[in-house]
Amino acid sequence: MTPLKYLQAYPAHLQEQVRKLLAEGRLGEYLHQRYPGRHDVQSDKALYSYALELKQEHLRNAPNLDKVLYDNRLDLTHRALGLHTAVSRVQGGKLKAKKEIRIASLFKEAAPQFLRMIVVHELAHFKESDHNKAFYKLCEHMQPGYHQLEFDLRIYLTWRDLPQ
Repeated sequence: MTPLKYLQAYPAHLQEQVRKLLAEGRLGEYLHQRYPGRHDVQSDKALYSYALELKQEHLRNAPNLDKVLYDNRLDLTHRALGLHTAVSRVQGGKLKAKKEIRIASLFKEAAPQFLRMIVVHELAHFKESDHNKAFYKLCEHMQPGYHQLEFDLRIYLTWRDLPQ
């Protein structure tokens, strides 16, 4: 039985469906049918505008975003597809916290739905720091179908790891 490292927390019957697609060589076809396009958000400036627009639409009272960028250093070996940080700096006599979001560069090549899902995930951390029920409820509010997208993203990551 092939271990599916990105899908280990999912029920056995779902893992078995993915294994079947893998064995038939149809995993890429499945993903292409569900997510045929690629997004146009290719620069850090465009990513910042994209994230800011989502924040304004859903989280107006959340802290301002100071920086949003693609990060080549984020990768799957560190189990990080995106990071949200608050970098504290002294400015004058005051302590200022700069809010940053970093998205793994692999999302430059991904479907627009996957980019949106990861940006929504990182934005939700500004309101809810833990991965709890309230956090996932906020993600689902900001991106209907969030859980399915997260599952399909994990399938995409499995497909990316296949020898091409």
